[in-house]
Amino acid sequence: MAIMKSEQIMSESTKSFEDAIQTAVTRFDATVKGLASAYVNEMYTTIKNGKIEKYRVNLQMTFEVMPPKAADKASRAKKK
Repeated sequence: MAIMKSEQIMSESTKSFEDAIQTAVTRFDATVKGLASAYVNEMYTTIKNGKIEKYRVNLQMTFEVMPPKAADKASRAKKK
């Protein structure tokens, strides 16, 4: 049986909502193993001089908590 953990994060992009989501997924995946899902809680923009300046998203990222032995192996592999 898998144990999952969830973290809320915020990401932004000057291009699009999709780019903000992809940036979050890419960076979060680089820091954890077993990323399983990303749920978009909120999408909003910042406006400057009547134009969209940034696209922002709040996401709930869910990932698997590795068993202690697997976590040790993954930690050692990252250090090499």
